Amino acid sequence: MTNFQRGGKRERLVASAAELMHRRGVQRTTLADVAAAADVPLGNVYYYYKTREDLVNAVIEQWRGVLRDGLGRLEERRTPQARLKGLAELWTSQAESVAADGCPLGGLSCELNKGHDALAAHAQELLAMVLDWAEGQFRALRLRDPRGLAVHLFSGIQGAALLANTFGDAPLLRAEVRRLDRWIDELV
Repeated sequence: MTNFQRGGKRERLVASAAELMHRRGVQRTTLADVAAAADVPLGNVYYYYKTREDLVNAVIEQWRGVLRDGLGRLEERRTPQARLKGLAELWTSQAESVAADGCPLGGLSCELNKGHDALAAHAQELLAMVLDWAEGQFRALRLRDPRGLAVHLFSGIQGAALLANTFGDAPLLRAEVRRLDRWIDELV
């Protein structure tokens, strides 16, 4: 889920920023850290991103692209049921990373939301994208309260990611996703 393109300087800066913000958090990631990780002189960071906020927005946009691609690949699955199960698999495919550093989307959104500013609203769009997509899948299954079901599913994924990170326990995330898979099967 986190394979960012690392081509030119701009791409390397965003990929490095995303990785550092995931591992350390937004507040503890400095532009100097990002420049060093991207192998770009610090002065060049300001050429591409005038402010730290500009770089964080670029990271959010990068995540939006990753999500759009991941959800697009899920659309290739035959049924809404299979697509919903695939959503949770996006997290289990990164279970070790989630256990070590938390969910990159949930962590980013949670941390930025504390600022109650434009960055928070921008990051919120990432989680809303997932919820809207899941709601559409539940709607395609013709189930009652598709938004509520989408919230329940994504809350289960994010809650399991939080617990897996807290306890450093990737199998916990995998086990909870298996329970969510069974829940989806029972709904259908």
